[in-house]
Amino acid sequence: MTHKYWLFMIALLMTLGLAVAPGATTHAADNSTTLKVGMEANNAPFNWTQTSKANGAVKIDGASGYANGYDVQMAKQIAKQIGKRLVVVKMSWNGLQPALTSGKIDAIIAGMSPTPERRKAIDFTSTYYKTKLTIIVRKNSQYAKATSLKDFKGAKITAQLNTYEYDAIDQIQGVEKQSAMDDFSAMRVALTSGVIDGYIGEIPEGITAATDNKALSYINFSQQNGFKVSADESDLAIGVRKGSTLTGGINQELAKISQAKRNRLMKWAVAHLPATSSEDGNWFTTLLKQYGGMLLQGAGMTLLISLVGTVVGFLIGLLAGIIRTIPRPSTAGKRGLRALANWLIAIYIEVFRGTPMIVQAAVVYYGAAQAFGLNMNRTLAALIIVSINTGAYISEIIRGGITAVDAGQFEAAHALGFTHLQTMLKVVLPQAIRNSLPAVTNEFIVNIKDTSVLSVISVSELFFSAETVAGQNFQFFHTYLVVSGMYLIMTFAISRLFRLVEKHMAGPISYNLAENH
Repeated sequence: MTHKYWLFMIALLMTLGLAVAPGATTHAADNSTTLKVGMEANNAPFNWTQTSKANGAVKIDGASGYANGYDVQMAKQIAKQIGKRLVVVKMSWNGLQPALTSGKIDAIIAGMSPTPERRKAIDFTSTYYKTKLTIIVRKNSQYAKATSLKDFKGAKITAQLNTYEYDAIDQIQGVEKQSAMDDFSAMRVALTSGVIDGYIGEIPEGITAATDNKALSYINFSQQNGFKVSADESDLAIGVRKGSTLTGGINQELAKISQAKRNRLMKWAVAHLPATSSEDGNWFTTLLKQYGGMLLQGAGMTLLISLVGTVVGFLIGLLAGIIRTIPRPSTAGKRGLRALANWLIAIYIEVFRGTPMIVQAAVVYYGAAQAFGLNMNRTLAALIIVSINTGAYISEIIRGGITAVDAGQFEAAHALGFTHLQTMLKVVLPQAIRNSLPAVTNEFIVNIKDTSVLSVISVSELFFSAETVAGQNFQFFHTYLVVSGMYLIMTFAISRLFRLVEKHMAGPISYNLAENH
């Protein structure tokens, strides 16, 4: 074996190391000049996403939209008083607590209740809003005139996932408890379509739902006939990391904001809700006019992540495939290194092929921050995740392409004095890559669709943008129909482009497109 054999080994170890190596950045410090606040930006009137900075909205970090609402205005006041610049980080509800404990954000201002379970992981400030539970129903349903929880016997009721509202369903005797949903937008659609009879939310959500959709209403229960909740559940507070120095400063500023001012701020938020898309006229042109830029930016991010992930994954898979086909060395030491390399590659392939990409994203982005203090950029994290995941699949594709080459070609090349590396580069790989190209094309297309799981780490790809748009205009069918078309256009274009590449590599005589369908 030549020294190039050892270069392969070193390159492999460096490639695998990218998956676990800690970075140079650390957790956001409490003494930073910025206050990074996490929220859904999809829970009006507490927080929502809009397309402009009107009415004092704040630009969402790493996205094209702006956040506004009660939570945003409260965060602006607090940040100003403690001398920090407000940065709004939009993410899913389930990602808020991991983002806080891993240092991705400094505080959670998202209508979160300081329940005993949450207090075990994070600290909370004093109350910034006191709420009351309601049930949102259709105006024309039998439950619209309900006055007590007893009136909802037999009703199909749900609430948001991982909230005390969902646990409160158990207080209704005889209720048909439905599966929890991710956000209020989804619950409103389920309610208007008749899938459920109602969902539990706070009074501000009831007001917002009834304002946005005249077919909905909410029940204002009396204290005796309504839900029984503790102060830890009805009092909303700001979440901070354990032992954070921000807690004292935020509490001081909250103490200066009177209850009357908080009530006025909530009324202001309800009055300034973004207008939903009108059903009049052409919904397609209206949707594109209002949100086309946001969707196109999401599509661009999807293509970027997919392209880089496929190219880098191809290089990783190519390297792994070559190493796994290295002939058995003559010396014991080299045989040991070869066995070790094959063992590491096998583990890498099994781990990344055997676990969902959404789990890998959460582990790399949140887990690495908690374990190693790595505050990784979310786009960089997405590129690494997709690249390593793709490399695991393509390595097997390349290995299959190499082993498919006739063994006589290996023997002929070696008889001519070619080294293993020369044989691979000049004889085997050109054929293996050509044979593997359809499978690599398929991986590219899969990556375009699978980037949707990266919304768990708040990457503003196409699906994340679609969720934002649908959460604002509540036209789920229209929005996702347009987005489905955008995915189809991207995958069809990539498929045709790679067909042309295949034709070029195979030659115009030996390649017949019709016969290869």
